[in-house]
Amino acid sequence: MKNKEIQERRMRGYFMQATKELLKGEGLRSINVRSIADQAGYSYATLYNYFRDVKELVFLCVTDFQEECTAEIMQKVKKTPRGIERIRAITKAYIGYFVQYPSVFNLFFVEKLGDLGQKQPAASLIFTFLDRLCASEWDYCIENGITDENSASLIKQELNFVSCGMLLFYMNRIQPAGYIEFMGMVDLQLNSILNRCGTETN
Repeated sequence: MKNKEIQERRMRGYFMQATKELLKGEGLRSINVRSIADQAGYSYATLYNYFRDVKELVFLCVTDFQEECTAEIMQKVKKTPRGIERIRAITKAYIGYFVQYPSVFNLFFVEKLGDLGQKQPAASLIFTFLDRLCASEWDYCIENGITDENSASLIKQELNFVSCGMLLFYMNRIQPAGYIEFMGMVDLQLNSILNRCGTETN
């Protein structure tokens, strides 16, 4: 790799890391050229040497957050038995990640997609994220006769909507009041949804 390419990759990394730190700490409203440049320790004009605009940078951070979240989740669930048990563990860890980083949750599910740039790719990345995390486990369940494709498709949709809905209520402190109670409710909902696997195919 040439020195110029190494330098470009390094500089892009500095700006991405600065943007991610701002997004995690203060959310999308804190993001502008000057705040990113200040966080990265460079002039705002330098940012435009490596990115088209701030929206491109934020979109790249969405993909980076997903990679970070994926690595964290897969580390947590690697010893969990395959199939339904691992889908349950992945979904619970997915919810836990957003509880840990509420500003990332807001970026993914609350902020208007027009503010992210690349609206359709961003929407697709976010909407399919949980499905992609669980994809190999759903394939395993279908291949082993635990469920069929139609049932899996319905349950995946339900997991997406229930996970997001519960997080929206909890993040806004509407209900429940505490983390332990919230995660208890998560367990109940996941059990209710995933225990139907196999029964709907009969």
